[in-house]
Amino acid sequence: MKKAASQSISVELTVGEVARRSGVAISTLHYYESEGLISSWRNSGNQRRYAREVLRRIAIIKVAQRSGIPLASIRKALEALPDRRTPTTDDWRRLSAEWKAELNQRIMHLTQLRDQLDSCIGCGCLSLGSCPLRNPWDELSKLGPGPRLLLLEGEDQDLSQP
Repeated sequence: MKKAASQSISVELTVGEVARRSGVAISTLHYYESEGLISSWRNSGNQRRYAREVLRRIAIIKVAQRSGIPLASIRKALEALPDRRTPTTDDWRRLSAEWKAELNQRIMHLTQLRDQLDSCIGCGCLSLGSCPLRNPWDELSKLGPGPRLLLLEGEDQDLSQP
């Protein structure tokens, strides 16, 4: 629907308008909302409405996701903004710098994984000839299950669960 030049731009957007403008599915918008990444309200007809600024938040979420940033990190960064406001240019500089450091760390670990893929990964199995060099006497088994040399800091988890 075209608007005349004299008409003002609506500050409230329907879920369909947000989906169309942002390029994400309505179900994704609902998911983002359930995860606390965006918010809406209900009008008197009980229809969901979004502030126009939600488009910038969604753009930031999409860029971060495409860069490999997990939703948990995105949520944490957006929650840190005062009054959950839409990120400004300065906010974006700060967020992107933090995410850049996180990505560099992940790239380093992925490079290490790639370079060691055909050798021992520190699982403690001692099945490869190079294992005694990487994990003599299966010492890493004392640290827990899984590829101990490759697990990223903070990723320790119960590896027996699917």
